[in-house]
Order: sequence, then structure tokens, then C-alpha cells
Amino acid sequence: MPFKPPERAMCPKCNKAVYAAEERLGGGYKWHKGCFKCNMCNKMLDSTNCAEHAAALYCKNCHGRKFGPKGYGFGGGAGALSMDTGEQFGNKDAEMSNRPTQAVHGSGSAKTGPGPHCPRCGRTVYDAERAIGSATPWHKSCFNCNKCHKSIDSTTMNEYEGELYCKNCYVKDFGPVGIL
Repeated sequence: MPFKPPERAMCPKCNKAVYAAEERLGGGYKWHKGCFKCNMCNKMLDSTNCAEHAAALYCKNCHGRKFGPKGYGFGGGAGALSMDTGEQFGNKDAEMSNRPTQAVHGSGSAKTGPGPHCPRCGRTVYDAERAIGSATPWHKSCFNCNKCHKSIDSTTMNEYEGELYCKNCYVKDFGPVGIL
């Protein structure tokens, strides 16, 4: 019976044999110490900050940039907005995108989706951008005086025929005229 040497683990990055003295474990694979670094930013990794995806190693930050969710509410915490895809490290393809899956056709003032629509611009008003103080949903950017464009709130707003006015403009245009 001929001698059979034990089968050596192969490093997924360089496809060379990994010996016990130089091995690092991560993602179910054995890696060389020099190969145990992020595929995007080349940061050296350890067991606390590595994430494996399809036999490739990433630091937690780059893994989130490339494969994590994008858009409002996903990010560094406290409702942060993370739009970072890691393009500065050469990442050209992010698995999850913040771009819409369908093109929106029509003019800029067209109704854009389900839910309540802003009376001024006609676009969908989502909860994160809704102005507080009116029973009618308005965008925060549209919630201003129709005449002087002064920013208003629930204490200084007046509504007339579906439009908003500050107290001064409302009294000037629609208030009592003369003495009765």
C-alpha cells in the first residue's frame, strides 16, 4: 500500500496549499495570512470583522456596501441614509440597489405612486417627508405660503381653496375689506 500524504486545504484566493502554521479560518475556508484581506479595500481582516460571500472575503463595511440593502433607514444607525456602494474601491456592481426597478414615465408633476398625493406638486407623499400640521398630506418642501413662499407651520397656516397661505398673505388677499 503506497503512502498517501494528507490532503491539504487550498486557499480560495490564490489556490495554493495552506499549511497549519500560516492558516486563518474564515467563512468555512482556510486562508493564507496574506490572503486574509478584504477583496474591495484590501484591509487586513481578523475573525471579528470578516464576512465571506461566494468564497471571497470582505470587511463588514465593504460587505454591506456591496451586498447590503440601500436607501432610507439602512445605514450607520439612528435612521441614517446609506447610499454608499463602495465605488471608491472599484465596486461596479452592488447586489442590492437604491435605484427604482421601473422607470417613471410622464411629466414631473404626474402622480408617481400609490398613497396620498401632495396638492401642490401632485407627487406621492411618504410618511418620512410629510409635513405635520395639516389634515391634508403635504411634502415638507411644498408646505409654504403660495404667495410669498414663506415657510409655515400649523400655527401660522391658513388654507383657502386647497392652497396654503401664511397669516399675513391670507389677511391681505382674503380677509375682510373695508368697514361694514
